[in-house]
Amino acid sequence: MKLLDRVLSCPKAELHLHIEGSLEPELAFALAQRNHVDFPFNSVESLRAAYNFSNLQSFLDLYYACADVLRTEEDFHDLMLAYLRRAAADGVVHAEIMFDPQTHTARGISMATVINGLRAGIATARDESGISVQLILSFLRHLSEEDAFATLKLAEPHLAHVAAFGLDSSEMGHPPSKFERVFKACRDLGKPVVAHAGEEGPPAYIIEALDLLQVSRIDHGVRCVEDKALVQRLAATQRPLTVCPLSNVRLCVFKEMARHTLPAMLDAGLCVTLNSDDPAYFGGYLGNNLRAVQAAFNFDAPTWARIFRNSFNASFISAEQKAEWCAKVDAHLPG
Repeated sequence: MKLLDRVLSCPKAELHLHIEGSLEPELAFALAQRNHVDFPFNSVESLRAAYNFSNLQSFLDLYYACADVLRTEEDFHDLMLAYLRRAAADGVVHAEIMFDPQTHTARGISMATVINGLRAGIATARDESGISVQLILSFLRHLSEEDAFATLKLAEPHLAHVAAFGLDSSEMGHPPSKFERVFKACRDLGKPVVAHAGEEGPPAYIIEALDLLQVSRIDHGVRCVEDKALVQRLAATQRPLTVCPLSNVRLCVFKEMARHTLPAMLDAGLCVTLNSDDPAYFGGYLGNNLRAVQAAFNFDAPTWARIFRNSFNASFISAEQKAEWCAKVDAHLPG
């Protein structure tokens, strides 16, 4: 079996996936029709043509417009199931999935509708493929701290179904320090926290996320290489970084995959995982990201095994599960 085939079929975890960002144009149109939503595009083709982004904000504008078609528990079930079927086909056996309740509650959709629908989709996928899933409730950083606290309050009846809390959306001008008190409240609930930092924002945002938010892992973090001391710190602590290669290129963080800092991050000993971020918008799911990375850098089997072990070790599953899956990775990609 060719190395790339073994890479694609190897068991792996995906830790940086926004479920709203997996909304494919075909499903968006189907849901718009089902819910009688006045959609701003007249065809699947015209919507796909809009997927040409110059920066993070241009993507987010379209992202929020498309999310408006999500109205019912059935919609969220269908969205989750569609992603998990694709993930399972890419060898994903465990996924930790972010959702943005403020995107929906601001439109009058209840927290219960969102979470119950997502959980129903997870249950269907688990019956089909055995994939395990944990949910990460993410706060929108372009909104206020007050809004985040209100969202946390709405989530209280559903905390048994929330594995962790996160921070996403527009990075520039919204440093992690803006949400220091909210994240303390989340940690006080006994939940781990993660945060986007160091994608468009500077390395200083990564440091804030580590020191002020006390995150378990950094989402993106690719600009850490600009700060030598930070790289040394990340290597020493093995704080995970959930890197999303195709997303980084699509949002012009890097002009092309060959310029990505991924090899430098691995060479520095960082705990890097690979993920698809918002795959419907950024050129593909996890398998597509792995193909693009291999085409650009031609990693060997031990490097891929390390990346996939990282994905399990950086996850929120038990130590026993981590050891079991890492052994399966090593068996699948022997050095």
